Amino acid sequence: QVQLVESGGGLVQAGGSLRLSCAASGRTFSRYAMGWFRRAPGKERELVAAVSRSGGSTYCADSVKGRFTISRDNAENSVYLQMNSLKPEDTAVYYCAATQTPSDRIIETTPRMYTYWGQGTQVTVSS
Repeated sequence: QVQLVESGGGLVQAGGSLRLSCAASGRTFSRYAMGWFRRAPGKERELVAAVSRSGGSTYCADSVKGRFTISRDNAENSVYLQMNSLKPEDTAVYYCAATQTPSDRIIETTPRMYTYWGQGTQVTVSS
């Protein structure tokens, strides 16, 4: 069982930055690949970024590439999403999620493959 708690959301002006954090419970955090998802009002949930178990491999969606960076600290049982150059269209509830993977090389991009989800944190970008 893994419990995930996101923090760091808030209201920011366009062009600003936020850093989201996701703290995980348990001693086996390093066994889980992690992902950040978001859901905007009236839109489907989408994958924003994902990271492999050790952090050696990462993925960012095209919509955020060059602006967002995912990272993790297994010693701190945490995963982060650094968001720069924020745009109004980045407004959404952001969720972190965890899934066990057999290999450190795997980055999971399919939402249904994620087992554990946090409650989400609201990010609002004003124009």
